[in-house]
Amino acid sequence: MTLALGCIADDYTGASDLANTLTRAGLRTVQTIGVPADDLALPEVDAVVVSLKSRSIEAGLAVSRSRAAETWLRGRGARHVLFKICSTFDSTDAGNIGPVMDTLRADCGEAIVLVTPAFPETGRTVYQGNLFVGAVPLNESPLKDHPLNPMHDSNLVRVLARQSKTQVGLVDLATVTRSADAVRARLAELAGKGIGAAITDAVFDRDLETIGLVAAEHRLSVGASGIGLGLARALVSTGKVKAASASSGTGAAVGGPSACLAGSCSQATLQQIANAERVMPVLHLDPEQIVAGGGEAQRALAWARPRLADGPVLVASSATPEAVAAVQSRHGRDAAGHAIEQAMADIAEGLVQAGVRRLVVAGGETSGAVVDRLKIPGFLVGVEIAAGVPVLRAVGAEAGEMLLALKSGNFGGPAFFSDALGLMR
Repeated sequence: MTLALGCIADDYTGASDLANTLTRAGLRTVQTIGVPADDLALPEVDAVVVSLKSRSIEAGLAVSRSRAAETWLRGRGARHVLFKICSTFDSTDAGNIGPVMDTLRADCGEAIVLVTPAFPETGRTVYQGNLFVGAVPLNESPLKDHPLNPMHDSNLVRVLARQSKTQVGLVDLATVTRSADAVRARLAELAGKGIGAAITDAVFDRDLETIGLVAAEHRLSVGASGIGLGLARALVSTGKVKAASASSGTGAAVGGPSACLAGSCSQATLQQIANAERVMPVLHLDPEQIVAGGGEAQRALAWARPRLADGPVLVASSATPEAVAAVQSRHGRDAAGHAIEQAMADIAEGLVQAGVRRLVVAGGETSGAVVDRLKIPGFLVGVEIAAGVPVLRAVGAEAGEMLLALKSGNFGGPAFFSDALGLMR
């Protein structure tokens, strides 16, 4: 296998988003869970997205896991590696975007790295180095209340500089819209001043195409799925990859019971849960009882099992930001988050043991915990459910044939759960 593009994603839903974007742009793509084992059979593809659960862990551990993924990808011929981060730049001042970027940059010998989380299709744009979520700056969006990585500064030059050992510069929109050569010249100017990373503005897809052309000439870039789109289009337009048709499905029907799990506390997911209550049974877990060890996972499974034969069910640990903050204040942020993730993984495991083979999961941390528990080493990318969220067919899963959808909290429309199940046959 000789890869045209290697990608390292810092969470599983973001990896699915990127894999979906690359597939739509014409790259044959596989998403793996962690660094693949040598005996995992993968088809001939143009791109591999290695999914890590490294966004919110200790920075040193995130670095070591990312380095292992980079080594595997470069060993399969990937000249360019994209470190895929969240489109809302989720990262505290301790990391992990800066530490991972610094290490990968040093390992591959790059003088300067293009960095942009922009993805206009999903309402993420960068102007004068400031990240906007829809029409509002990042620090005024619901991400200011993120339970693990609250974002209180929209200026990404400042955000990245606080967690990186290198100086951080800016490639502004005027430069990006001028030409790829203008971007190259600006990068050379910044690198000449000893600046090792450049936040790059992007407001439209055409900006991503310009960025992708330049980034593809380097060995490393950092960003969300938008820069993946730019890289994919650059690889196709320059003839380095022959465009394949986007996947029209994920193979034969799987059938059997289906279920949904929601761990995200985003406003979008809360609305989606409320919408799902009109069409399927929904059980709301008590986060306080989960953290206190009150047997919520067992209660959820006892509730769900007799209902599976009648149709899909949804189990939600999601809560309002105020409720989450209250639990965190009593038990600690990390302890609360870990307890809830593991409870959702317990429920997923029990549902699969009960016969569920079609599973929709909302929330990046929840998705990571679920996929790890189910020991799924990889996915083939199928049809798109919503922007950034494809149907995934498990490869090498212990439970056998399975279809999953892994959704970042803010993605999807109000009827996402029903839409997803409608495409998972």
